[in-house]
Amino acid sequence: MKSFFKTYVHKQLIPLGIILLSVILVSPKAEAKPPDYNGGVSNEYTYEEYFFLADRPILFKGKATITEKENKGQMTSTYRFTLASDGGDKLTRSVSYIADLDNHQDKSQTTSNAVVKSFSEKVTLADKSTYTLDDYQFTHGTVIDNLPASDYYSGNALGRKIYKVKYGSSKEEKLLTVHFTVRNMGYENFWGATETQLIDYEIVYPKDPYGNTQSGFVTSRTSDSKSRILQYEPHDPSLSSFTGGHAVISESNMISEYKYNLPSPAGAGTKNLNKKSTPKIERLIVPKFRDLNKHWAKDHIEKLYSLGVFDESTQFFSPNTPMKRYQYTVGILKAVDIRVLEDPKKKKVVKKAIFKDLNVKEKDYPYIESAVEKGIITGVTPDIFNPDGPITRVQAVAILVRALGMEGRAPSPGFRTQFVDDHKISDWAKDSVYVATELGLVSGDEFNRFNPQQPLTRAHAAALTSRFLDFLENDLKQNYRDDILFFD
Repeated sequence: MKSFFKTYVHKQLIPLGIILLSVILVSPKAEAKPPDYNGGVSNEYTYEEYFFLADRPILFKGKATITEKENKGQMTSTYRFTLASDGGDKLTRSVSYIADLDNHQDKSQTTSNAVVKSFSEKVTLADKSTYTLDDYQFTHGTVIDNLPASDYYSGNALGRKIYKVKYGSSKEEKLLTVHFTVRNMGYENFWGATETQLIDYEIVYPKDPYGNTQSGFVTSRTSDSKSRILQYEPHDPSLSSFTGGHAVISESNMISEYKYNLPSPAGAGTKNLNKKSTPKIERLIVPKFRDLNKHWAKDHIEKLYSLGVFDESTQFFSPNTPMKRYQYTVGILKAVDIRVLEDPKKKKVVKKAIFKDLNVKEKDYPYIESAVEKGIITGVTPDIFNPDGPITRVQAVAILVRALGMEGRAPSPGFRTQFVDDHKISDWAKDSVYVATELGLVSGDEFNRFNPQQPLTRAHAAALTSRFLDFLENDLKQNYRDDILFFD
């Protein structure tokens, strides 16, 4: 059976992304978005793009300001650029897009359709030639699949720009037209975000004195990625209460490649741009468990404790005891930073627990309620959750795949998994087991058994959760950036 997933072979990826120079938008998830549709890249200091409408590629650098505001179901995105080249050329641009957002809550999806609201652009070259944007037609449609652990989205756009051109000191105006098509795809979650844009431009130059028209072609491939990575920081002094701790490193980077084929004298060629932002470091609390010395899962456990995924109040983690259903579910939702709504302080009606054996006054109860509402987990019966019961391997895997929203990517019903004890995997869980195996989240034992009903120890739960976070941090980025830009 051929897998629909690509095999992930490069696990040690450097997390990349961008911090836009000015963003007015609040979200708990990381965000990545290339600035406008020109193939440009930026970091917190400067913006760069190549300009291809003249007789040669011109590298412009300068300031880019990007703002996004949402109001009554509409998102207004405004891009302002003030740029110059080393040769004295200048570019100013201001473009606003307005998008209607339609939230399909029953399907957990959002659609967006955008058009140009306002535009202005002028390029003045050192030889006094000018390019003034006279008309801009644009339409962009996007669909976002809003899943608990990560959002996934895809968009398509069509655009046409018409410039009034004056060459040198000539007062005669001619028209130059740029047609372009866009495909963009991306994901956003608490641990990272990537958007990749693929843009094809056709430049139709003004007619020459003989009435002939020439065209040039440019393909832009731009990717913006942003990641949070956990990194262990050793503490060298021996006379200390701890030996080391973890830090969250937030990194971002944009890369761009232009391939062009223009009329003479420019001809054909390739231009590349790359901008990194300065990493940010956030130190986490230090774990002090006394029963993890030389334990195989020590690194996984301490990493998750530092993140607050495990909320232990003693110095003993008990790694070989079973993980409880309640604690595992809460831990996964904390690991992906799923927000839960707090109840109003003044309530006229006493809230009732969704299961008979749960207490709404427990501080982590809202996570369980949220997990059930989002379809991540169910009770062992309609009325019983069994919070202190051990989580089984098959239940744990189903929670992860449902959080990703990928259970529907399994083959049509009737398939078999690769495990020799496939017949022991319940029908309701086979989709999740198949997908989790393809993603590299789980594997069989030395006899290729999945052991679906085997209780998950606290150590194995930590390792599984750690691999899940690695998928959110690294594998998604590889699939949405490297596999498209470098292996397309």
